[in-house]
Amino acid sequence: MRAAVVRSDAATAQRAAAAVVADVERLEQRYSRYRDDSLLSTINRAAAAGTGIAVDDETAGLLNYAATCFRESDGLFDITSGVLRKAWNFASGSLPDPALIGTLLALVGWDKVRWEPPLLEFPVPGMELDFGGVVKEYAADRAATICRDHGVSSGMINLGGDIAIVGARPDGVAWRIGLQHPRAPGEVMHTLSLQHGGLASSGDYARCIVVDGVRYGHILSPRTGWPVRHLAAVSVVADHCVVAGSASTIAMLKDDDGPAWLAQLGLRHFWVDVAGRIGGSR
Repeated sequence: MRAAVVRSDAATAQRAAAAVVADVERLEQRYSRYRDDSLLSTINRAAAAGTGIAVDDETAGLLNYAATCFRESDGLFDITSGVLRKAWNFASGSLPDPALIGTLLALVGWDKVRWEPPLLEFPVPGMELDFGGVVKEYAADRAATICRDHGVSSGMINLGGDIAIVGARPDGVAWRIGLQHPRAPGEVMHTLSLQHGGLASSGDYARCIVVDGVRYGHILSPRTGWPVRHLAAVSVVADHCVVAGSASTIAMLKDDDGPAWLAQLGLRHFWVDVAGRIGGSR
């Protein structure tokens, strides 16, 4: 996590930064799929058994948002699709067995889940949830709110590329943020100026394998179980980072239809496809 908190009162800035770190760590503990003691792991044990679990208000809010994204994306943004990672090992350098992907696809589908707050039920045993496409952006938005609540009026939160703006720089100048080129690590392909809101990016460059000259990224279609193939990177600006994050991911998942969908969405955005073509609302 990186945070730039600009304020003359150092004590206020330190208190805000400490509160932000504590909240990010709290969310990590609750929703990490890598921790056996996380709430998400508890949910997934219920999912594996085909049972149900009652959840708290914060988790219910995240599930409601995920359900909205599922509906608005025609089922492409699906927090049950994380189970597909059992087939994809991006450190192996090889493609998965198509038969395994087919087996796992039977466990994908938010519409298979029964969600009547606060009760979350899994009629199909073996399913999983993954909040990876929601929680980090939600954490960035919370961090910005925490800073404002502590009296900080100027700053920027950066959680691994998911950005929330607390306010413009003290001189009133916007923050300038460079977008990484998906095919040239370390090279900036575009620069955005932001004074408020959030920025999030999705792409096929963070985790991928190249087999026979073909790149396979980590953003997997819940319909096919295979990586998206049209867009290489998408960045979206919105009032909230969580909205920017889901919009950039949905655009990637829409493949050829992604650019047109972004244009209709009306949010500031930038994209580059696998052929190197670029577009967006500059």
